[in-house]
Amino acid sequence: MPGTAELGVIFVLVLLLFGPDKLPELARNLGKGVREVRKMTSELQKQFRMDDD
Repeated sequence: MPGTAELGVIFVLVLLLFGPDKLPELARNLGKGVREVRKMTSELQKQFRMDDD
């Protein structure tokens, strides 16, 4: 897990690469992606539990 200093460096690099106007859009898309991955993981776990019964 990255520490505070590493997260700060990453944030500054993203800010320099994409600019402040794109940050909210990038964060929103990242959140949607994480939500989809969690949803798919949960569905796979449910499927494996059903197969075990």
